[in-house]
Amino acid sequence: MRYPLLTGAAPRVAAPATVLAAAAILFAGVPSGLPSADAVPHAHTQGCANGFDCDMASRIDSANSYLDSRPGVTGYVLRDRQTGAVYSSQHAEEMVWTASTIKLAIAEDLLNRARIGAIALGPDDRQLIEQMMSTSNDQATDLLWNKYSGMDGLAFNNAFRANGMTSLTPQPPGSRPNWGFQKATPADLDRLMSNVLDRMHPDDRGYLLDLMRRVDSNQHWGVWGAGAAMRPGLKNGWSEEQGGWVVNSVGFAGPGERYTLAIMTSMNGEGGYQEGSETDSTVAEKLLAGR
Repeated sequence: MRYPLLTGAAPRVAAPATVLAAAAILFAGVPSGLPSADAVPHAHTQGCANGFDCDMASRIDSANSYLDSRPGVTGYVLRDRQTGAVYSSQHAEEMVWTASTIKLAIAEDLLNRARIGAIALGPDDRQLIEQMMSTSNDQATDLLWNKYSGMDGLAFNNAFRANGMTSLTPQPPGSRPNWGFQKATPADLDRLMSNVLDRMHPDDRGYLLDLMRRVDSNQHWGVWGAGAAMRPGLKNGWSEEQGGWVVNSVGFAGPGERYTLAIMTSMNGEGGYQEGSETDSTVAEKLLAGR
């Protein structure tokens, strides 16, 4: 859904900070067989160097040329998990409303906490997670947030930072976090996606990747532009905020989830959902289709 909802329901579960920290870092020793997001240098396209072949370098140049003609401002991070190459575009470190992309971070944290026994996810909780991921259901997200954000409301946000979203900031800064009112950067979403792929327990990772591949048709854009042959999975986010629409997409594509892509587009009053989703989809297509 497009509009984040505020809810006044009080959280019902508090988890000690030490337990939440353990949930965030426990799976650092569960490799996926590909390079971690940590300590991978930014790559450049000149001379087809630093891990990118000449085809991908050309694709990056094409995507950037396309963005020069598009309304709004788009930042993205492309990662090749096989070679370790990373490309961060000009606006990759700029803060943008997360919209519903943060639901991927919520799902990861809940599964991590359940894995170490910090919480027990019942069938109803699992159903809410699936609704949150498949149709981007806001009401399901509200229920999970209120139940598992802790007495101080910081349980999720503490885990988000530990799981790679180091720039994530509740809005307004210093306020009690709510999932629908936060800002992050494309680089944050890139680190989050890498954390899911590289550090989650294999069973939980497989469950979450399956949900990301089976999203409802309302999310068949953004990273979905990589094309069916690349077996993409994603979590998209779209909302109209102060300053205009934001239209974001984070996900993976390719054999063994070789490529990850995080795109955040701020329309800045120059367009809306349609223009933003078209931009995100075309960037993904130019970068990944046919790879």
